Amino acid sequence: MNAFVIDPPTIPAVGVAGSSQRFPVRRVFCVGRNYAAHAREMGNDPSREPPFFFTKPADAVVPASGQVPYPPLTSDLHHEVEMVVAIGAGGRNISADKALDMVWGYGVGLDLTRRDLQAEAKKLGRPWDWAKGFDASAVCSDITPVKVAGHPTANAIWLKINGEMRQQGTLDEMIWPVSDVIAAISQSVALMPGDLIFTGTPAGVGALQPGDRVTAGVDGIAEIAFEIGPRPV
Repeated sequence: MNAFVIDPPTIPAVGVAGSSQRFPVRRVFCVGRNYAAHAREMGNDPSREPPFFFTKPADAVVPASGQVPYPPLTSDLHHEVEMVVAIGAGGRNISADKALDMVWGYGVGLDLTRRDLQAEAKKLGRPWDWAKGFDASAVCSDITPVKVAGHPTANAIWLKINGEMRQQGTLDEMIWPVSDVIAAISQSVALMPGDLIFTGTPAGVGALQPGDRVTAGVDGIAEIAFEIGPRPV
């Protein structure tokens, strides 16, 4: 019997709403500029861009509760609230009309972004990895199963900082709906059970400060609340 030379890492996982069970996380895909107003606020033309994607490590996923650490190497940490899709069945070249059959459930999360590092990477034509894929950069709620919530299409998505509304939109404002996103990803890589997809953020992204209290949600799916930790020393 083969043995590992070091102890294998713990499997990353998120909670399941109303259950003691856990949803194991395999990979994390994120959709860039999937709301027109957000694309415009970032200086882009949403009418001219097909969907594009970036990834985060599975162990960047952390619960949307308690305290989330403020990361090193940045003075411009940004919030991006997103609906999260949890994949329960996979495949390649999935058609849009079959795509929702792949979904196990939905949640709400934050794609935390070191915006200053991202701006520098863009300017130099470098990858975004250090801006997007750092520790605790994918904050995620428990997953609500499809059998409980169905497939949300026009639900409100929102985020507040210290009680003040900062981001607000509805899911039907997405340029590429969930079915198209799943189909597009599966043309490039095989989607598999355990994959999470962060589906993009509405307008209103902005900076977070240590001690900020974040509340966010997708109506009918999940609500979250957590605090941003102190700057690292």
